[in-house]
Amino acid sequence: MSFNGTSANDMQVSGDHYAKKKFQTWDVILDWNLGFLDGCAVKYLSRWRLKGGVDDLRKARHYIDKLIEIETRVE
Repeated sequence: MSFNGTSANDMQVSGDHYAKKKFQTWDVILDWNLGFLDGCAVKYLSRWRLKGGVDDLRKARHYIDKLIEIETRVE
């Protein structure tokens, strides 16, 4: 619950690209226990058709590239 007694899912600041979804992206990220990088990639992938278009796909790829970089780093 937010400070005014409603759920944060009941409102969206700036736009409605997440409100149109059956599942809120942040709820999916939390349910799947995603980290920052993979969570951001999922965020951009979930909204690209409704908000940012191909730019959002590039943003998702950028986060995925960083995640691959970290996961394949040789120590």
